Amino acid sequence: MHAVNMAEQLGDRERAAEYEMEAAVREALFGNLLEAKRSAMAALTLSNGRDVEYGAAFVLAKSGDSSLSETLANDLDTRFPEDTLVRFNYLPTLRALLALDNRSPSRAIELLQVAGPYEMGFSADSVVFFGALYPVYVRGEAYLAEHRGAEAAAEFQKIIDHRGIVLSDPIGAMAYLQSGRAYGLAGDIQKAKASYQGFLESWKNADPDIPVLKEARGEYVKLR
Repeated sequence: MHAVNMAEQLGDRERAAEYEMEAAVREALFGNLLEAKRSAMAALTLSNGRDVEYGAAFVLAKSGDSSLSETLANDLDTRFPEDTLVRFNYLPTLRALLALDNRSPSRAIELLQVAGPYEMGFSADSVVFFGALYPVYVRGEAYLAEHRGAEAAAEFQKIIDHRGIVLSDPIGAMAYLQSGRAYGLAGDIQKAKASYQGFLESWKNADPDIPVLKEARGEYVKLR
């Protein structure tokens, strides 16, 4: 919040909105959905910029507000018809998330096919630290929803192997947890344990009440 306040004091509403949205995406991925939605809506009051609107749509889809998420996705589609990042990263990711919300993981995987040639890239002109490799992450989630553990593990491994693209994005940490879940589904308990251990070790000093951390600890115990 300090960064948001500083940006607002300097009159840079766009930067303030981006900082707020980074917090919202992080909270959504970590399971704090009410806080995530609050931050996303706060960011939208500051800006409807491309990256802010994408982040809000992502958070809202994760938070179960599919209707508003779809509205924002459609707005991006209308406003940025020739933007490569929007067309081949943002929109496929959002539409895949909405398909997952509708319990259609196979449709989500299909929608993400268009992102394939572009998904390992990132926007050099963006100051936000979320969004890179999100098509990969959501595809992994879709494979998890289809109980295709080996395919899911392969997607999350792409994120683990490309930290230079992910940078400080929270999916860098989440990929270890999701990888553990994927290996568990695939029946590879040793690799599942190793992935959970990697996640839990990196979060050993984290707030113990973070929802996703509590889930991870419970799931890890069941593997023993």
